[in-house]
Amino acid sequence: MHHKPKHSTHHSPADSTDAHAKSHRWLLPVLLVAQLMVILDITAVNIALPHIAADLQLGGSTISWAITSYSLIFGSLLLFGGRAADLLGRRRMFVTGLGVFTASSFASAMAGSAAMLFASRAGQGLGAAILSPAALSIITSAYQGSRRAKALSAWGAVGGAGAAVGVLVGGVLTQFTDWRTIFYVNLPVAAVLLFASLKVVPADTQKPRWRGLDLAGAALATTSLAAIVYGITQAHSAGWTSIQTHVCGIGGLAGLAAFAIYELHIDKPLLRVERIADRAVGGGLVLMLAVAGTIFGLFLLCSLYLQNVLGWGPLTTGLAFVPLALSAGIGSHAAGHVISKHGVRGPLAGSFAVAAVGMFLLSRVGAHGSYLTDVLPGMLVAGVALGVATVSVSMAIVTGTRQEENGMISGLNSTGHEIGGTLGIAIFSTIAAGSGAILGPQAASGIGDAFLVAALVASLASVMALALLPRAQHFLAKLALNPQAMPVH
Repeated sequence: MHHKPKHSTHHSPADSTDAHAKSHRWLLPVLLVAQLMVILDITAVNIALPHIAADLQLGGSTISWAITSYSLIFGSLLLFGGRAADLLGRRRMFVTGLGVFTASSFASAMAGSAAMLFASRAGQGLGAAILSPAALSIITSAYQGSRRAKALSAWGAVGGAGAAVGVLVGGVLTQFTDWRTIFYVNLPVAAVLLFASLKVVPADTQKPRWRGLDLAGAALATTSLAAIVYGITQAHSAGWTSIQTHVCGIGGLAGLAAFAIYELHIDKPLLRVERIADRAVGGGLVLMLAVAGTIFGLFLLCSLYLQNVLGWGPLTTGLAFVPLALSAGIGSHAAGHVISKHGVRGPLAGSFAVAAVGMFLLSRVGAHGSYLTDVLPGMLVAGVALGVATVSVSMAIVTGTRQEENGMISGLNSTGHEIGGTLGIAIFSTIAAGSGAILGPQAASGIGDAFLVAALVASLASVMALALLPRAQHFLAKLALNPQAMPVH
């Protein structure tokens, strides 16, 4: 006689489905918090630079390396980080990048000299270059169709609003504690992220494929991009017409050309250069340079005006950026719905046009202006528009990518963002300093000129979006492909 056991040792299919759905619900928040941590550490340090300089006795030209050492490594290694996610495993690289970033954050907090701080910041850049494209690759592989648009909207909201939130966080921590807290706060956050990622990020099903990693191509691309980033970031002090700037710029571009030729002639390239011929990918990459440069320029110029012209402190300046964060978040959220119906060409062209209006409003800042009348209106208009633009351009680049190249295209997307942002900071800071004054009411003239140039850049990008990107019907056909779509919420 057989008896039915009281308790089964097997889980029902319904139980497995519930557990799977629960882990999926937490996947996007984990990835977004990791990306937010990376972004916050960029702009939070910006607001703390005067305190870092005083504590470590850094000169005016030396202190910029607290930013440059991060952006130099981050921007030049993103392509390699994206391809490594494809070949070595997305979760493996996400966890590795998180570990490197966390260890380097601790080293930055403990830095007792300029050399240690700059080396630790470079380590953070390395961790971020591994973590960020891996996280975006996980999103693009886990979400499809319209749900991918919503997930990328959230990713865009972090990118658009994170810089502004970073100013607030940096202002609060610097005002009430110490600049080192900006790095210490990463430790508990990273510990939670590490635990959560092992639970909710899909495990890598394949073994690491080291043979296809294309180290020669990675070295060539990294060196070329590093030369360009170095030349751009040092152009303000060395001079845009200096031999150093020309050698770095021309040498870097020549290196990228050699990289493209090399990649076309190997079996397993770091970047499939022919993918750039796709109008959505190639056009999106060009426009990513414009949108990132404009966003970084908006942040930089508003910060310069509030602190250098109006004389605001770090905490007050940080609070002034809260409306920008909210408006960018609203634009990013709305972008997913608009793209699902109208593609990317129209929304991107329209958002750049509106951003140009916001920048034009900001170009009227005066020596004795006010935040409410001279800054806030333009900040809100530009913030909403650039929130839409950030999501639209990312969608253009990553939609339609094949499963095995998600990391590659995600790395390309992130590279465009970082290089574009670096270009924006270098160009707009040079224009803002063109009047010869960077402090006091007289600095308003140069800042206004830089805002006007930003308006012209946004206007040109609006026209380029119409010329470069595919029509809605072609783009939506790619977006409609929705195999095994996973709910976002």
